[in-house]
Formats: sequence, C-alpha cells, structure tokens
Amino acid sequence: MAKSPELEHPFKAYGYAAQDASGVLAPFNFSRRATGEKDVRFKVLYCGICHSDLHFIKNEWGFTTYPVIPGHEIVGVVTEVGSKVDKFKVGDKVGVGCIVQSCRSCQSCVNDLENYCPKQIITYGVPDLDGTRTYGGYSDHMVTDEHFVLRWPENLPLDAGAPLLCAGITTYSPLRHFGLDKPGVKVGVVGLGGLGHLAVKFAKAFGAEVTVFSTSPAKKQEALEGLKADHFIVSKDLEQMQAAASSLDGIIDTVSATHPIAPLLSLLKPDGKLVLVGAPEKPLELAAFSLIMG
Repeated sequence: MAKSPELEHPFKAYGYAAQDASGVLAPFNFSRRATGEKDVRFKVLYCGICHSDLHFIKNEWGFTTYPVIPGHEIVGVVTEVGSKVDKFKVGDKVGVGCIVQSCRSCQSCVNDLENYCPKQIITYGVPDLDGTRTYGGYSDHMVTDEHFVLRWPENLPLDAGAPLLCAGITTYSPLRHFGLDKPGVKVGVVGLGGLGHLAVKFAKAFGAEVTVFSTSPAKKQEALEGLKADHFIVSKDLEQMQAAASSLDGIIDTVSATHPIAPLLSLLKPDGKLVLVGAPEKPLELAAFSLIMG
C-alpha cells in the first residue's frame, strides 16, 4: 500500500495544494526526501505565480493528478548541502525553475538543453526518480539536485526577480535564439501579462522597436509609458491591424487563452518568426495559406 505524502520521506514539509479541478489551494502536509550527496536544500522565501500553475491546478491540459502543489519560480536561502555539492554552501541565495531532473546523457542534455530531454522531470506534479511525486514551490522548503539550482545574484531582489525563472527565460530565450535581440529589429509582443511585460522589457533592452498587441485598450498606458514600448495596437481593431501588416521581424505570443493565429501571421514580414510561448488548453487553428503566403 502506498504511503501518504506526509510519510513518504523523512523531512516534514508544508505547502498549499489543489485537491481537485476547482483549483482551490489549501494547506497541505507532505514530506521531502533526505538530502542526497548532490542535493541542495533551501528555505523557500518567494515563489512566482505562472499562468501554467493555473492551467495545471485546474487540469486544463488534461493530465493533472492530485494533490498538486504548484510553483516553479522559486527562490530562497540554502540550509543544507550534500557531501558532494561543490557549487553552493549554506546561506547562499538560490533559485529553482521549471525542471528538477533529466537523464543527463541524451543529446539535448549534453548540449545543455535539458528542457528538451524526453526524460525530464518537471518541478511539480509528475513522478520523481524514486516513484514519488514532485511538489512545487508553494511550500516551506525544497530539495533539488544542484545541477538544477541557480546561484542568485546579490544585487537582484529575490521577490521581484523570481518570475525570471519562468516568465523571464521563456521570453528572453526566443528573442536571443531567433535573432530578435538586435537594435532596430521590429518585435511584436502579444499579450501584456506576466510573460508579455518581460518580453517588452527584454526587447527594449536589446534595442528593438517594440509593438504591443492587446485586446484591452486599458493596457495602452502601461505599455507605452510604463514599459516604454514604441507602439500599441488593439488587436480587435481591424484598421490598426491592417496598418501594421507585414511590418514585424518577429512576434512573441504570450497569450494563454485560445485565440486566432492568422491575424498575427499577417503582421510578419516574409520569413518572420512567430514564437508561441503561451499554452492554451485547446488546439490553435491554422490555415495553410497563412504560412504559404509569407
């Protein structure tokens, strides 16, 4: 008979878990494993809220098992290290993001692309190496292999910086990977939520000309005055969208709800890049000619 989460491991832990698809979080007692020779244990001080946490606790992607403790933008202070840990010491500020384990031997892992490892273990809601489930950062402490722990810069606030561990890297990486990180490049950012505002800040820091697209006119001031975007377009306004046709080198689409893709493709120059980083629960519809003509 399987042990209860509270008795699986020797270290008592406390967090907030969803027990069903209502997505309501409530206090939850569970346990963490003993500190292995390559493990880092740390006290969780802050954890960001990612839209994928909401998708997951409500089972909108269809593969959640309960109970689930979400949270994968996790920062804190080291309280214990394993005997073979050489990157961290007690008292260090650290962070953990979306992944806590991988096979370390496939081509993706060898190339430092553990996020593509077919055997990756994400931070919460899946079986761990020992068969127990992973629990995320809405909890009092974590224990993680040092390979997946990041050293935290002393000059970066823990609370404000935590979202960089998911929302940040999710938008920074494609801007760099697809060459949208150069002065004068014209970048569109669709959606001005957690990911979107970081995409704007990164793109502006790279020197790009940034256009924000939103269904909400109320976000214009935040986009132009707060985040210093160059342009703001209401995506439901056909005239504004047509005026921007074929003008962008790339688009970072951060929207997590089902939305039309064809209008976004029309904004791109030939060979422009549309990068989807939101994860809607329903498949997106795409007409072949939207790609063929551009």
